[in-house]
Amino acid sequence: MILMKKIQYLKKHLPLKKIKTSMLSYNTQLKQLALPEYGRNIQRMVDHCLSIEDRDERTRCAYSIIASMANLFPELKNGGNYDYKLWDHLAIMSDFKLDIDYPCDIIRPDNLTSRPDTVPYGANNVRYRHYGKTIVEMIEKASEMSEGEERDTLVRYIANHMKKLMLGVNKDGVDDEKVFHDLAELSHGAIRLSSEQMRLHEFKEAPVPVGKKKRKK
Repeated sequence: MILMKKIQYLKKHLPLKKIKTSMLSYNTQLKQLALPEYGRNIQRMVDHCLSIEDRDERTRCAYSIIASMANLFPELKNGGNYDYKLWDHLAIMSDFKLDIDYPCDIIRPDNLTSRPDTVPYGANNVRYRHYGKTIVEMIEKASEMSEGEERDTLVRYIANHMKKLMLGVNKDGVDDEKVFHDLAELSHGAIRLSSEQMRLHEFKEAPVPVGKKKRKK
């Protein structure tokens, strides 16, 4: 319930029209992300948060962003000091300009001698062995492509093929949102889909051939 309220807050206050328009921009025209693993949508949320004048509302917006950041990597929530890392990352993405009531001490620019620990994608790739190296390479290629019909076609093919491969290890069925989550994680946040944007093909397992019955004489 709390998470839904935070999501509703973001939908209400984020400049969605600007976001939809900017999605048509080429990757080469966009500024470099401070922490690419969170993707450009999270960075847009941070930029919007910086523009809020009221401190209390700005703080509420920051908490909503943290919830979205944590939702990207739910399997890591049990890790030590994970919440602290998220707040550090939020400060870094705001270039340390976000003036809010932080719930903990955050890293300071003068203490930032090296990049903070990023979300360890490599350690989680073991969970995605069923997709294979080829799919990972195709995701990397699609992530580097400019927005457009060619990229959309490739992304659709990748997502449908991922669903087909996942059915090989989960015969009970595969939820599209699970595929979209994996695709977002493997693309380091560059490719984000939802059921509202795309509906994947419904694959059916081929029936097991049954031997012909002998005709009665």
